[in-house]
Amino acid sequence: MHAKSKAQQKAAGAALSAKRGDTKKSALKGASKDMFQSMSEGELEDMASTQRKGKPEHSGD
Repeated sequence: MHAKSKAQQKAAGAALSAKRGDTKKSALKGASKDMFQSMSEGELEDMASTQRKGKPEHSGD
């Protein structure tokens, strides 16, 4: 699954960082906290690695 917006890609990156233990999970909030709990490390990696070029800042969904 690829990120639909820059904000979603950034949230996935934050959740991935916490999943790997690089940042504290208590620092997560909002979408990144939900992603941390509901997605695997592989899914987060796919979403976080999405290219930002051409993506809207926020998706309209």
